[in-house]
Amino acid sequence: MKTVALALSLLSLPLPAQDPPPEASGQNCSFLAAPDEFLSRESRVRRDAYERTLAFSRSLPGRRATVDPAEIPVRSFIDEEIFRRLQADGVQSAALTTDEEFLRRITLDLTGRIPSAADIRAFTADTNPEKRDAIIDTLIASPEFVDKWSVWLGDLLQNAATAQNRSQQIEGRNRLHEYIRDAIYSQKSWRDIAYQMVNAVGNNYDHATAGANFVLRGQAVMGPAQDTYDLLLVRTATAFLGISHYDCVLCHNGKFHLELVHAWGVRTTRLEAWRMAAHFSRVTLQGYPGNDPANYYTNSTNILERATGTYDLNTNFGNRPNRTPVTIDGKSVTNLTPIYRDGTAAPTSDWRAALVSGMVRDPMFARNFANRLWKAMFNLALAEPVDGLDPLRLDPAVTPPDNWTYQASHPWLLEKLAQVARDNDYNLRETIRFIAKSSAYQLSSHYDADWDITKASLFARHIPRRLEAEEVHDAIVKATGVMPSYTVGGWADRVSWAMQLPEPVEPRSDGTAAGFMNSFNRGNRDTLQRSQSGSILMWLNMMNNTLVTNRVRTAGNPSSAYLATLAANKSNDAVIEEIFFTFLSRTPTEYEKGVALKTLAKATTAQYTRAMAVEDLAWALINKTDFMFSY
Repeated sequence: MKTVALALSLLSLPLPAQDPPPEASGQNCSFLAAPDEFLSRESRVRRDAYERTLAFSRSLPGRRATVDPAEIPVRSFIDEEIFRRLQADGVQSAALTTDEEFLRRITLDLTGRIPSAADIRAFTADTNPEKRDAIIDTLIASPEFVDKWSVWLGDLLQNAATAQNRSQQIEGRNRLHEYIRDAIYSQKSWRDIAYQMVNAVGNNYDHATAGANFVLRGQAVMGPAQDTYDLLLVRTATAFLGISHYDCVLCHNGKFHLELVHAWGVRTTRLEAWRMAAHFSRVTLQGYPGNDPANYYTNSTNILERATGTYDLNTNFGNRPNRTPVTIDGKSVTNLTPIYRDGTAAPTSDWRAALVSGMVRDPMFARNFANRLWKAMFNLALAEPVDGLDPLRLDPAVTPPDNWTYQASHPWLLEKLAQVARDNDYNLRETIRFIAKSSAYQLSSHYDADWDITKASLFARHIPRRLEAEEVHDAIVKATGVMPSYTVGGWADRVSWAMQLPEPVEPRSDGTAAGFMNSFNRGNRDTLQRSQSGSILMWLNMMNNTLVTNRVRTAGNPSSAYLATLAANKSNDAVIEEIFFTFLSRTPTEYEKGVALKTLAKATTAQYTRAMAVEDLAWALINKTDFMFSY
């Protein structure tokens, strides 16, 4: 097995100082403590995309010439913007994907699964010129699409049973997971999702008020109520506006802190942030009374909205600097009512609903939605980082402030895509469909020309992504046909597909599967976020974990009936074509075919049977770099 692995497997992916203002003295300002972490975020994301592409390109079989961008079919304004920019900069474009590459990519990106060998054969044999559009429509309508994008939305809303702050508990997590799946299935508007999360009132264990779990996760324990109002604003603005820098300006004015980081942030005051947080100043989180283990609602939380309440400037402890009275129009003010960041005061007593209304009319709402979906499909956002959007650097019709440049690589493209989202009422499926049908999305990862960091943000080629932990699990399961069966807390039904698990720490019932997926940095939706970073542990698991090794066996329990059937096929050519289609969604190169033929030819003794050779081939293909990538 090691010989085949070595032959077929490829290498793994390997500020000026400022004096702080008086208000920051003695305070734990996260920016001043580690400015490089803030200053380099955008460049780190873009460099990672560039380097990941560069490293992965070494594993791509064959070479394919680049082309003049003018030769690529223009199917929408996406293509007009991307290819016009490439032409203007004198940069060559990758060619369009082959059918094999396209089907693997679109199936993984839309459903989190790999296509079957039969899918590959049928698609490549289809002569319909509209077959790519047709398969996109089919996949978007599939149940697997709901699985894949429920994971995406669960990550964004941070749906998890336990947390550093207030825990949702298993039942709360399950209710929010059910809500998320229903929202994806029923094509619920992103606008309605925002309202039902931010404005939730009710018990977090109830299906009808599942959004209470989003509010619950905003509770800041061991501090004054204002800490909770602040955290709720940070979570809401980050998820729905892409503006995480409220976490900075809720501690201090942006001036003297964010000059090198955020044009909007540097002009935003703590008072303005407080007034945004004041939208939450009538929310109450109330633990369900009693501790009867027989009562379903024990350990649940009720989210209530008081008829009165303000954001009071009267704290001297907690997670943030003291909140003290401010002078407004010559008067000392100690109690704040909500004002949205565009200057609109809450028109009614329903302050959280007023916040959602402000967000929906805010251009940042649509930009954030479009930018996040672009990143999910292209593996690099138009504006990075996705949770650090700068409102003063995104409007293409307005010149950024002095010494600043546009944050988006293609400002007009982001603005037009945001308008598409508005026009389809923030429909996730329709926005993804529009993106997927563009020629820009369908460019190959092959790029037979000089590759430098500037070309990543030009989208001159498709940027590969490593599969998420759940996708790797499901690719192994689908390719071998050996289905697991996991129990999930609070669920009557068992689960076979990792993309159907309600949160990344599952399955708690199977430590082997959980440990395997954890090695892919899937995070926990609380203190650890997902990461594309690789690790030695990840590769060791791919080589040695029983989740892999048991599934490439042709005999025993468990074993793969599919591989056993393949081993019984006497045609070496047929076996090699089938196994490459099944695991890698492509035909082998001549070199790969030669290595595979030699392996099968050796299988003539009792010590090394044909079944063993097929097992070795399957294991080696699972451990090839391109098995773990959407490219």
